[in-house]
Amino acid sequence: MATQSSAGESSPVDAAPAERPSLTLKRRLAASPEKVYAAWTDPQKLARWFGPASVVTDSVKAEIDLRVGGRYRIGFDAKGTYNEVGGVYREVVPDQRLVFTWAWHSTPERESLVTISIKPEAGGTLLTFHHAQFVDETARDNHERGWTELLAKLESYLV
Repeated sequence: MATQSSAGESSPVDAAPAERPSLTLKRRLAASPEKVYAAWTDPQKLARWFGPASVVTDSVKAEIDLRVGGRYRIGFDAKGTYNEVGGVYREVVPDQRLVFTWAWHSTPERESLVTISIKPEAGGTLLTFHHAQFVDETARDNHERGWTELLAKLESYLV
């Protein structure tokens, strides 16, 4: 709720923007950080596992310009509907970290931010997946279901 303020005073709303919903998922993967990173950054590898469980096999197409400021685009068919998402890489640290914007082609104004941290751990990798700046809780909850399915597919792909 916004608070009213008289001229010259600042309200809490003026001091900081409202926090937008986010989610964080962690997975311990039985693969090296290099393999996990390649699964996210090589278009041919990404196409083999990307998308929620409903994705039609072999429908995923990925284009990746892997550099800060480079763009990516991923399209796939799920339940008879074509979906496309894309964005811009903000940070690229090989085998350690990816940060990129995320927006569905159908709602480009709803841009959010994904951070993937990759750390070696006990002969495998700890993947920390953080998706921030959702427009609302419903968008976060819908993405959480999709990302959970997607990370399960990544885990199976890496075995």
